Order: sequence, then C-alpha cells, then structure tokens
Amino acid sequence: MDDNINSSLTTTSPSGTMFSFDTEWQQATPFDVLHSIDDTGGIFFDDYNDFWVPPLDRTALLQISKSNPYHGPIIFSRRNMAAEQIQLSPLLKRHELEAFIFNYCLFGDAALLKIRNRLNQVVALECLSSVWLRVKKDGNYKYLQRDGNHKDYANNDVIFMKQYDPYQQVYGVPDYIGGLQSAMLNTDATLFRRKYYKNGAHCGFIFYTSDPSLDSTKEDELKQAMQGSKGVGNFRSLFVNIPNGNKDSIKIIPVGDIATKDDFSTIKSVTAQDMLSAHRFPAGLAGIIPSGTANLGDPLKADETYKKNESIPLARKVIELINADCDVKEIHHLKLVA
Repeated sequence: MDDNINSSLTTTSPSGTMFSFDTEWQQATPFDVLHSIDDTGGIFFDDYNDFWVPPLDRTALLQISKSNPYHGPIIFSRRNMAAEQIQLSPLLKRHELEAFIFNYCLFGDAALLKIRNRLNQVVALECLSSVWLRVKKDGNYKYLQRDGNHKDYANNDVIFMKQYDPYQQVYGVPDYIGGLQSAMLNTDATLFRRKYYKNGAHCGFIFYTSDPSLDSTKEDELKQAMQGSKGVGNFRSLFVNIPNGNKDSIKIIPVGDIATKDDFSTIKSVTAQDMLSAHRFPAGLAGIIPSGTANLGDPLKADETYKKNESIPLARKVIELINADCDVKEIHHLKLVA
C-alpha cells in the first residue's frame, strides 16, 4: 500500500494558521450487495457490447477474496476438497479442473471451452476465467480481451455451470454472498489498525500554540520539524524554544483514544465466524477455534462430514454436467473417486 506520507493541508487566516499532514489514504470502496441486486436480478443488457452484465462486479469479488485472510483461503480449500473427489479423464487436466471449480466457488458460475481437432472432435477442455466471460442475448458467449478484440464462442463450444439464482437465469451468484459485508469489515478493521500503528500508535492530535512570539518563520520551522518526525520507526522528540514564552504557550490535545472506540479483537472474531457460516465451512478445518469451545474438535470427523455434505455433491455436479455434454465421449467421462 503506497501511502502518501508527505501530503499536507494548510489553512491560513488573519486569526491563525492550521496545518495537517498525512491527509491521503487509500480507501476501500463500499460494496453494498443489497443495492446491487434489484428486482431485475442486478443484470442489464449492454447494447453496445452485446452481452448481459453480471449482477455482481466480478473484479470486486476477486479483490475481496484476495484481501481477507479467511474468505479467500476457504475458497481454495473448497476447491481442493471437491477436485480431489473427481477421477480425471484425458480431456481434462488437473489444473483446468481446479480452475473451473475455483471459478464456480468464487463467482457462482464457471465455463469450460471445448478444444476441437480438424475432425470437430473434442480433444481437451480448458477453463475460461469467469472474470471476463459474458453471456450474449442469443445464448452464445463473449470472452473479453484487454485490447478490445473480444472473442466470441458458440453455445455448443462452452460447458457452462452456474448456481441457481431465482432473480435471473443468465449468470450464477456465489453462495457466500451474505458474508461479503463481514469479509470487508474484517479487512477494513485490519487496515484501520495498520494505519493507526503507522501513524505512531495514536489517532492524531491538535498541536495548539497561543504565544504571540511565535512568528510565521518559526511556524514554518515547527511544521517542517513535525513532518520530518513522521514515518515508520520515527518516534522523535521535538524541541521548541519560544523566547519570553510561558508554560501554556504550547498544548498537545489528543483527538481520541483508540482503546475506547475500537473493538478490534471482537470484530476479527465475529467476522471470521461469519465467513465460516457463509461458506458452511467447519471451523476446525480452517484452523479457527469455534466460539464457546476450547479446542478445534475432531478434524477427521469434520472432514468426513464436510466431504459428505459439500465436497462430494459439488464434485458430482461437475461430473454430471461434463458427462452429459453430447461432445464428450463415454470413454472420456469423469468419475467419482472410489
């Protein structure tokens, strides 16, 4: 994170001067799921580009998964556990299967592109990133490219799997959607603490002077000295000499005490439990001690239960979808691991 530690804001008036530094911070953009999904399901048709726009911003979903210590790793675990239940065929390599399941868990839908030979036979299946895949009005697909030369794929060249959404049947919606706010709150709490410690373990203060002997030149020198003492590892004392001043010439007024206004541990704990609930993932397998208990429980029992209720059903859904495609020969069918 590239924070601008030299930025400052100065306001001068006949009655006095005020200045501050470190005024610019990178801020996370709020992501209100309830407002992004309306009666239309959150999708609309882009006439210019000729495709349906997904109900949730795919880039935002990806960024959130990378910024939260629980949300992203749980998705990887769900992918690994489901992929491990599938016996591969020559059509589908392990990394393509894992990418397909990862897209499905993260975005709510996933797609495999059929690679054909000169005889029009399917010889391989390759995963298409759900971040860039769009559905056209005619049911075909458009794969976005950074240079604007988007690729079009026919419906019969793509195997598309999506989670059911009652609002719309164009795209899938991830099953953890109810936990997004907790994921972002967890991240925001961590960022706030980082900024707090980077600021010198305080929330800021008002440096108040009322001595008439402090002229503009000395004000500038004082300002530069305070800015020079700011930064990671810089905990410097400041010497100020005001001739003919008094003990009340300078006052340091703290803005607030973080200890009384920030419940960091509780926020981290509650949001972690929320993410486990949103993903229906056992706390013991995530390395988190469940609330109200003193240990992780039996991880083997948790693994068996999760495999039965989540991993195998997801693996079976993938297998049935691919095997049901008319271009996938029976000798290339996937199977559940015995």
